[in-house]
Amino acid sequence: MSTGSDLRLRHVSPAFRTFSGQDALAALPRELARVGARRAVIVCGPSMIKHPDALSRVRGALGDHLAGQFDGVAEHSPLPVVEQTRRFLAHHDADAVIAVGGGSAVVTARAASILLAEQRDVRELCTRRGADGTLVSPRLTAPKLPQWVVPSTPTTAYAKAGSAVRDPETGERLALFDPRTRAQGIVLDPVMALTAPPRLAWSAALNVFSMAVEGLQSRHADPLADAQLAHALRTVVAWLPYLHTDPDAARPRLHLMLAALMSGQGSDHTGGGLAQALSHAVGPRSSAANGVVEALLLPHTMRFNAPVTGNRIALLADVLNLGERTSEAVTGKIERLLELFEVPTRLRDLGIVEKDLIEAADHAMEDWAITGAPRVPDRTDALAVLSNAW
Repeated sequence: MSTGSDLRLRHVSPAFRTFSGQDALAALPRELARVGARRAVIVCGPSMIKHPDALSRVRGALGDHLAGQFDGVAEHSPLPVVEQTRRFLAHHDADAVIAVGGGSAVVTARAASILLAEQRDVRELCTRRGADGTLVSPRLTAPKLPQWVVPSTPTTAYAKAGSAVRDPETGERLALFDPRTRAQGIVLDPVMALTAPPRLAWSAALNVFSMAVEGLQSRHADPLADAQLAHALRTVVAWLPYLHTDPDAARPRLHLMLAALMSGQGSDHTGGGLAQALSHAVGPRSSAANGVVEALLLPHTMRFNAPVTGNRIALLADVLNLGERTSEAVTGKIERLLELFEVPTRLRDLGIVEKDLIEAADHAMEDWAITGAPRVPDRTDALAVLSNAW
């Protein structure tokens, strides 16, 4: 590691407001007034309808600002549902969006806002290969609706600028990137936090864990981001077991939600990773949530990255309180934690068929997250990692 005095760094933290506690929802009207919004639309999934008390807290907080509620969000944000959301926002003349629920609600709200503002086909707006073969995200310049998140799960999607939707006809993952869709803030309500089944909160927390581990391996060293990722990792390790031992307690879930925010914001600066890209490709072909697939893949991608992650692995060892600072020791510790977290160890146990790995490897190579991996794989490498995990 260099000990020179030149630490070159560009770290821009977008404006973001975080509210937590029994009275946190009271901030919503003030937040809407701050941006001059009068017609807010709630975007959520049908599961939220089963929790009228929690949903009524959000609706009550919005009061006369509530213009409508779209509750058709579906897992993996399928394109037809995103289009339905876009039409709902237009029909209700929305000037603000409140995403309520998990990652799919957050992503669907963002993607629908992009389609509403840009008024173009999604394939003109998504990340794609440029003439030189590199992945390029088009600049999306139209003003977007301001958004807030009232989460039910600890998802890293809270403060991201990316929105990946899935075309169910082709199986493609269409990635949209627009900093203008970053949420204005997050409102952590303990009643809403308890609406998610413990298993769903568990799988979302595994994504938080995996993203923090991958961010701490990144070749883009950023001490400020590292601090967020390190504390996110420690928080998940400390609080995730409570989802099993005390599933009706709000406090562990709120801590995991804060960890999700830190992991999401920190990884914005360090970039994505190989486990993330591969899980995006193979996850929808499985019977498990994306966070479970990503966590399962993590030790395999760490071993692939090992030749280039020396100094970063030493940092991970420190965060995990390991005396031995080798790649295999750290990977072994991660494997023991995943065993403690009851994560499956083989892709085949998640319903993934071996022949699907080839197509998944192809799709992973088109995923923006793969460009941030410390060791960028080719298609053969990606397929080998998936095969080892299968």
